[in-house]
Amino acid sequence: MLCFINQKGPFTEGIFRKSANMKSCRILKEKLNSGDKVNLDSESVLVVASVLKDFLRNIPGSIFSSDLYDKWLAVADQGNEKEKVTAAQRLLDQLPRVNVVLLRYLFGVLHNIEQHSSSNQMTAYNLSVCIAPSILCSSNSCSLGLESNFIKKVSLVQLLIENCLKIFGEDITSLLGESSTSCDNSENAAVTAQQPLESKPVTVIVIYKKAQLQDNTKTSSGMDPHSHLSTVLKVTED
Repeated sequence: MLCFINQKGPFTEGIFRKSANMKSCRILKEKLNSGDKVNLDSESVLVVASVLKDFLRNIPGSIFSSDLYDKWLAVADQGNEKEKVTAAQRLLDQLPRVNVVLLRYLFGVLHNIEQHSSSNQMTAYNLSVCIAPSILCSSNSCSLGLESNFIKKVSLVQLLIENCLKIFGEDITSLLGESSTSCDNSENAAVTAQQPLESKPVTVIVIYKKAQLQDNTKTSSGMDPHSHLSTVLKVTED
């Protein structure tokens, strides 16, 4: 999905902001959950972006780690941009390595989209408004669709997008090039990529599986919560 959005998103007005057809989102999720290979080229990029946000929202423990939630929000209270960047880098060092690698891919895509904001109308701020609630969560805020501390969430994500080359490395712009990943949506299919993290190459494996949430609350996107994608993320050193 990230590969597809990285290719199509920069040239799509309102990517991550415009609403996608809910029936199409449900059908795509069912396809991904079924184990069949999915040709995303036949899908609307708005639909794929919506499903991606739903996927990120339901990563157990949050991609930024719900245990560090308050510390992430505190980054916005730092005195100046340099101090904020330093604080963000320190928190990234506390995350599991697989989370950091996935964040590098995600913010590589967001950076690419922001670089084309003159045509897609999605500035770093606009992207942050749309994506922050899905990736910055306390232990229960994502599942309940709460918007507490919304301004701080947006401020942090905007900071990460605008300073992603400093925070995640300058090679972030080439992570999703044609040869950097192999996208396979079959059940238990691995999306692998060689990534230099802390000067050590690693293999990232993202395994897509069916998941069923325990509560009956509708998600903030309005989707039925009993058909979500979940992931098992693994990192191995080469």
